[in-house]
Amino acid sequence: MAEPPVVIWEDEVRELLTYRALVPRLEEALGKFSRRDSAEVIQPVRTTVALKEHSGFLGLMPTYMANDGVLSTKFVCFYNREAGSTLPATQATVVLLDPEYGNVKAVMDGDVITRMRTAAVSAISAKLLMRPEAEVLTIMGTGHQALSHYNVFTEMFSFKEVRVWSHTKERAEVFMKTVRGPVTCCASAEEAVRGADAIVTVTRSTEPVLFGKWVKPGAHVAAVGACRSNWRELDDVLMKEAVVYADSREGALAESGDIILSGAEMFAELGDVINGTKPAHREKTTVFKSLGMGVEDAVSAKLVFDQWKAKHSWP
Repeated sequence: MAEPPVVIWEDEVRELLTYRALVPRLEEALGKFSRRDSAEVIQPVRTTVALKEHSGFLGLMPTYMANDGVLSTKFVCFYNREAGSTLPATQATVVLLDPEYGNVKAVMDGDVITRMRTAAVSAISAKLLMRPEAEVLTIMGTGHQALSHYNVFTEMFSFKEVRVWSHTKERAEVFMKTVRGPVTCCASAEEAVRGADAIVTVTRSTEPVLFGKWVKPGAHVAAVGACRSNWRELDDVLMKEAVVYADSREGALAESGDIILSGAEMFAELGDVINGTKPAHREKTTVFKSLGMGVEDAVSAKLVFDQWKAKHSWP
């Protein structure tokens, strides 16, 4: 008889998950995904159900990694909230199953996993595509994803200046008080972006907030928001001038408004660079379009569960 499922709440997920352990596992998973070997990763494009009354969607993100014995799915609700709304933009739960028996092994908070794995993959994109001499980081947005990106980028890289921009000065000031290091609060998006070597966009915007004419040649952009086919964060000028990478080609062509509406060509997946099948154009302006993938949740959930078992002496 199968054991009852373990429930791992937000605080414990945060305690068990570290970027030091997560980043190399995600890097390996991105490479496996891009090899398109069904024994390594089976992952369909995210299925969504519209929640029209609430301006949101329910996304289902199943993944099976046969060689690793991992079967999981994430349930995530994401919303286009009104400015000033106190309701969350996303809510997620990850379920880990036994692939042989089909029973649920663990149910865990998916918000921390989503924030940390998303930020970690953005940092991997910077590791591969950002110029080594990068000194200035700009974060556009001040929500949970902004904080997770600040944490992993400042852990992995040595920036001389970190700038932040928000639609409201109040949110930017709250963000500055939350982080552990010095941050420059910029009055405008343009001021934040001019001269930056790395730019992270983690906004709720459905229209472009980052314009190519502001972006320093050779800068790297990790574009995280705008996860629907009609939502944008980046303008056409930037999308067409940059070398564009994504986590999933299929996901980007189905879900990324920045790619679909601009008509920009997607050069490669991040996993192609990891596998050495496509080059990293560090000398050019690069955009990494992040949509998020089930394999990232699967690897993260396995790490959390393995750490939980070790902590609780679980067989």
